[in-house]
Amino acid sequence: MSRTIKDFVIIGLKGMAMGAADVVPGVSGGTIAFISGIYEELLTSISNVNLSLLKTLKSDGIKAAWKQANGAFLLSLLVGIFISIVSLAKVLKWLMENESILLWSFFFGLILASVIYIGKQITNWNVITFLVLAFGAGLAFYITTLNPMVNENSSPLFIFFAAALAICAMILPGISGAFILVLLGAYKPVLAAVNNRDFTIVALVFAGAIAGLLTFSRALKWLFTNYKNYTLAVLTGFIIGSLNKIWPWKETLTWRTNSHGVKVPFSQQSVSPFSFEDNQLLVAMVLAVVGFGLILLLEKLAVKND
Repeated sequence: MSRTIKDFVIIGLKGMAMGAADVVPGVSGGTIAFISGIYEELLTSISNVNLSLLKTLKSDGIKAAWKQANGAFLLSLLVGIFISIVSLAKVLKWLMENESILLWSFFFGLILASVIYIGKQITNWNVITFLVLAFGAGLAFYITTLNPMVNENSSPLFIFFAAALAICAMILPGISGAFILVLLGAYKPVLAAVNNRDFTIVALVFAGAIAGLLTFSRALKWLFTNYKNYTLAVLTGFIIGSLNKIWPWKETLTWRTNSHGVKVPFSQQSVSPFSFEDNQLLVAMVLAVVGFGLILLLEKLAVKND
């Protein structure tokens, strides 16, 4: 595939969108990759990083290996993700703490539209399709109801394995890698490391993410190759189940004190917006419509390009 500089800039922007989504606990960068039309290419490119790539590098040189790995695509995407995470981490952290209803409303509309977008790609609806969709929805919903670990852990080995597990979730539409980090008690240490430019922790996260990606992407690629319809159904179910996590109006059941001595929500449940005195309902609905419309716009642009 021959691409221009403009194409790689667009891929970088898609990477920035993925990075922004992955910073928010409850939103998956995999969903953004899917709706932006790069999901299967991403899986294939990651899967190409294997032993045969080393053989190509040894026998044919760097240029051939770079082409086999689809290196320009991966580099553009990773640069976009990195820029987004570094530049938006503080902004999104502030929004989550001060304007959580409005932030979640935008993402709720975006993810709701993603259900329709991905579901439309399922070409054969039968009993098994509905069963695997229900399984995906139930599993994702159950994950969103789990309570985070009480104690935060920033040991190097733990951070490495937490990143490896979280990256598997990040490339699954509907399952948030950031939320997995929250459940494991690793989200705050990782976010603090990004904000404080702690490159040792950042490097461990990167190494763990690479290890997880190389392992899990092969399994996903195999599923897409052999059971694409059912895989799409499971992924659609994941996204449906994840809507519980990003519902804007939450009631805090229990609180905890973090490492900085600040009291933060520990366990929450979704409630009606009318349970809030200041529910920001009108603005929230507008932002949800904006998020929903953004997906429709991306779909129309994709159809136009095709």
